[in-house]
Amino acid sequence: MAITRNVKCPNCGVFNRNSDYCKNCNTLISFEKKQEQKVAAYKEEELQKVKYEIENPNLAERLKKHSFWLYRIVGWILYSAYLLVSAIGALIAWFIAMVAAG
Repeated sequence: MAITRNVKCPNCGVFNRNSDYCKNCNTLISFEKKQEQKVAAYKEEELQKVKYEIENPNLAERLKKHSFWLYRIVGWILYSAYLLVSAIGALIAWFIAMVAAG
């Protein structure tokens, strides 16, 4: 026995039986298809973000790959300073969490 779905179209108000699209105005009314479209749009957005980050590295990454040796050294110094500041911040956060935990 098949399950019967009656869905009211949010656009025109017509009730539709076992259909993904409204028979009156052809609006998408299927929840599953709407979710699939949202997931596909989210994946595409995340893919675009990753492509942008790969194509546009930050200053330290660009300098680390520069052809002139002096710029490469400056890039590594900037990268190391950023890494050191991040490590100190993580240690401070850990210490505060441990003090708060008792």
